[in-house]
Amino acid sequence: MRIKQIVSILFLALLIVGCTSKTPYTNRSQMILISDEKELALGEQSYEKTLKESKVIKNTKDSNRVKEIGKKIAKVANKNYDWEFNLIENKAKNAFCLPGGKVVVYTGILEVAKNDDQLATVISHEIAHALARHGAERISTNMVSQGIQILGNIAIASQAPEYTKSFNIAYGLGSQYGVLMPYGRMQENEADEIGIYLMHKAGYDLNEAVKFWENMNEGKKDTIEFLSTHPSSKTRITKIKNIIKNIKIKK
Repeated sequence: MRIKQIVSILFLALLIVGCTSKTPYTNRSQMILISDEKELALGEQSYEKTLKESKVIKNTKDSNRVKEIGKKIAKVANKNYDWEFNLIENKAKNAFCLPGGKVVVYTGILEVAKNDDQLATVISHEIAHALARHGAERISTNMVSQGIQILGNIAIASQAPEYTKSFNIAYGLGSQYGVLMPYGRMQENEADEIGIYLMHKAGYDLNEAVKFWENMNEGKKDTIEFLSTHPSSKTRITKIKNIIKNIKIKK
């Protein structure tokens, strides 16, 4: 069993060397270990399950707004995905995009997205996640993290098996707070940045992006960034203002 694990880890290491790509607009190097086909299949499967288990709002003013704004931003994104945009009845102030361009907006977000430009902020952010293949990147990061943990367990089991439990606890906390959560915050910041560029190309008011995030933060205590997969509202708003400033300078 150990030999098989070692072979798997070595194979994983070879994949890491050869599977790098660049994110759009930000040009960040990223490691992706799953194919486009696999990623799209996972996205489609999750999307169908979500629609089946949810109340999809159809043929209303708000559902039409979601579709129209989504299509407008997807057009400038210039990515050959089978884009879909659906409004789902849910009080949570949230939205998400599954691989392949399947965007879901919860009705709760409409309470803080006061106009089309602010709703475009939400949708462009989610489209940005799909363009940058953040879902596939998260899966790949977890694969590497698990592979390293297996390797560590093999090494400790052969040298000091009594420390295996302590290693797994320490490794779990270290990877969660030292790698996975910071990676999540980085992806959120990147989606904000790409989303702002998409909004700009689609002709939406960038200043409304700042107002949207201010609305989201209204009445809330800011989160401790270190303990979250998302940046604090203060960090987010500051970075978005800087991105908008840079875009205006370049005009």
